[in-house]
Amino acid sequence: MYIRPFSVAAVVASLASGVWSNTATSPRPGLVVEDEQSLVRELASVRPITKSPEAQASVQYAMLTADEATSRLRRLEESYDVPRGRGVLRYDIVQLPSNNPIEDDHAEKLVETSPSLNVPDGRTNSPATSDWMFWSVFDGHGGWTTSARLRQVLTSFVAHELSSTYKSALTDPSLLSPSPASIDEAIKRGFVKCDHEIVNESVIKAQKANTKSAAAALLGPALSGSCALLSFYDSRSKDFRVACTGDSRAVLGRRNTNGTWTAQPLSEDQTGGTPSEMARLRAEHPGEPNVVSHGRILGNLEPSRAFGDAHYKWTKDVQDMVKKQWFGRSRLALLKTPPYVTAEPVVTTTKVQPEKGDFVVLATDGLWEMLTNEEVVGLVGKWLEENPVSKNPATVNPGSGSWTQSFLGSGSRGGGKGAGGTALPVDRPNEAAGTEGQRSNTIRRRQWGIAAGDERFVVEDKNAATHLVRNALGGKDRDMVCGLLALPSPYSRRYRDDLTVEVIFFGEGEAAGDVKANVDASAPGTSKPKL
Repeated sequence: MYIRPFSVAAVVASLASGVWSNTATSPRPGLVVEDEQSLVRELASVRPITKSPEAQASVQYAMLTADEATSRLRRLEESYDVPRGRGVLRYDIVQLPSNNPIEDDHAEKLVETSPSLNVPDGRTNSPATSDWMFWSVFDGHGGWTTSARLRQVLTSFVAHELSSTYKSALTDPSLLSPSPASIDEAIKRGFVKCDHEIVNESVIKAQKANTKSAAAALLGPALSGSCALLSFYDSRSKDFRVACTGDSRAVLGRRNTNGTWTAQPLSEDQTGGTPSEMARLRAEHPGEPNVVSHGRILGNLEPSRAFGDAHYKWTKDVQDMVKKQWFGRSRLALLKTPPYVTAEPVVTTTKVQPEKGDFVVLATDGLWEMLTNEEVVGLVGKWLEENPVSKNPATVNPGSGSWTQSFLGSGSRGGGKGAGGTALPVDRPNEAAGTEGQRSNTIRRRQWGIAAGDERFVVEDKNAATHLVRNALGGKDRDMVCGLLALPSPYSRRYRDDLTVEVIFFGEGEAAGDVKANVDASAPGTSKPKL
């Protein structure tokens, strides 16, 4: 396989890094899956772990106007059209820092497979190649270095394992492709091997370097931590896999025959408060009643699966050695039988239906503290009424114009859900009870004193991810939006988390070129000249 040579330098930059930089830099080498040695070089490369200046939160403490708030919301937005005729039409991204620098990160890669990895499946006009598309969001904690390292290497680890799995399947004449279980296992191996490099190999490298300076650089990603949500779309099979380690979340939006949307969760929040995770941890650590306490691992860490977080994984001897020789901290008082935290993900598979105009929202937990799954899907459905992504009439909601006008025309701030004709176009059978395995409490909305109700939402942005963040922060209540954005770091962290949101739009279309930046929905300066 090889990376498709994109025609826009901005896209190359977006594939190589999680955030944009105004400074001209040479892009990192593209992901090469067929050339194993290139992958080895990609994985073994030693690069500084960096965060671009754009990822810094504002340090200004002053009242914001509505226009200034909008500029801040849109400062890190990106949008890309994907006119490749392979099921994906577009994806939008936005980040909003609360920590300084932001502890979230993200990564996107597109890999075009070589014909050698695509066995003819008997379909008419079956393509000789397919696209492997990866989108990931990383929610760091205790620092930004773990999420930044994942932005650099996690997709490469996963793609390397997938490549090996597909090649192995070709040696069996009875198989047209790897089994679903073997693909899931390949993704899991990529995650676990990446975390092993971060947590364990870093200690070996630090011992060999034998300097405090080297230890500080090498152990940074091990000492902080990060959740990871990686999605993998195979354009040939239309399978969309989500690998979740931690409490970031993926939700699918699918249109019903009546024009409304249904929210389908594609991941489960993995915390010390998740019943399945509590049961797993107690089974793995019998005789330790405090392995989960108050919804946290050993009473401290909320996510039960994460990268890094070495103090929940290293043995007692390793932790004592790190503290004595370098910059470690004292062992946790309840530590007995590590590891307590794993990076192995839970993988789900969903058959995407581009002909129905499916979309998927990936976001770090900061968004889900503010909005429910149904609100997020309904908000994207609402946004699509004003910003149709597909030109296919079958994916456009009939009669949407009257709904949109009633929504935008209503100035009501009172009443219940749906007051004034403002109801979001989404089914809500289980919204109040929440979805099994997911936290349903929108704690931030209650903290801010914002009443529930669709009348609080608004459509003002060309970028769907920015649209979600604006409405998460208050939507039509501009005073609330301005106030939350005016809070400086670290004080802002009491009221909102870092936010990273990606919205992926599926649909049918002709192959008309390669990935290109959508300038109208991207922040100024992110669109680069063509290669």
